[in-house]
Amino acid sequence: MIPVDDDKHGTEDAARRFRGLDSWPTAEILEALWTSQSDATAACMAALPALQRAVDGAVERLTQATGRLVYAGAGSSGMIAALDAYELGPTFNWPAARMVVFLAGGFDLSREPDGAAEDDATGGRIRARDARLGTADVVLGISASGASAYTVAVIEEARAHGAMTIAVASRADSPLVRAADHAVVVATGAEVIAGSTRLAAGTAQKLVLNLFSTAVMVRLGGVFDNLMIEVRATNAKLRQRQAAIVASIAGVDAATAGDALARHGDVKRAVLALSGRSGTEIDAALARAGGNLRVALGRTARPRSDR
Repeated sequence: MIPVDDDKHGTEDAARRFRGLDSWPTAEILEALWTSQSDATAACMAALPALQRAVDGAVERLTQATGRLVYAGAGSSGMIAALDAYELGPTFNWPAARMVVFLAGGFDLSREPDGAAEDDATGGRIRARDARLGTADVVLGISASGASAYTVAVIEEARAHGAMTIAVASRADSPLVRAADHAVVVATGAEVIAGSTRLAAGTAQKLVLNLFSTAVMVRLGGVFDNLMIEVRATNAKLRQRQAAIVASIAGVDAATAGDALARHGDVKRAVLALSGRSGTEIDAALARAGGNLRVALGRTARPRSDR
């Protein structure tokens, strides 16, 4: 029997207030879904202190040139994790060699996910061992219930080999949370459709991962002010964006910025060239700054506009 205790909402509970959902008018169904999604977003606020600790710890590890960012999950949680992971290359130029995704059952959009793969703890351990995880790596395990055997096994194996481990879950009292160094718990409660954690829990997971990965990339120098200086220019729109970014930082017109980009290949080198540095000076400045453009330019941070 599915639990219906409205005072103890787990992600698998069936809340009384949504009984009869299939007979409701469309407007009321949408309102219930919207309210649930809004509540899930608001619930993330309480997780920000834990998320801050996870970000700071991850940045410390990933400043090492060999450090990898590893995502592990099953089902919809795994797909959300994979989406976050695969966006980091185009947006922040995060190297493919430093990105690993463990998705239970593999990734194949031509077929439905293998639900049984979530229970494959042995498979999770093998994947983690084969990846040779170590002290420079950061491993995130994502599971709404925190009970995915595959994901728990990855986190346990990663932690045993010295990797930093982070659990993203909707239940504090869960195996995944107990297994990880850091726990980011967002208590989203019972879903509108009982047990369908692709809804509120999925929204919270997507938001937490967006916050985590974006903050990590900002701290690692992937952004100058609020500009995507590492964006990969794979189409005309993004080439125009790169030129606009160079123009904004260097204080030049679009034509001058475009010419600098054509000659130097990327935003950081183009900006440094426009600041008066030669080719060898550009490389030396970036090397000394660990690739951080603000440090290489010797600029102080701008004050926040709301201060």
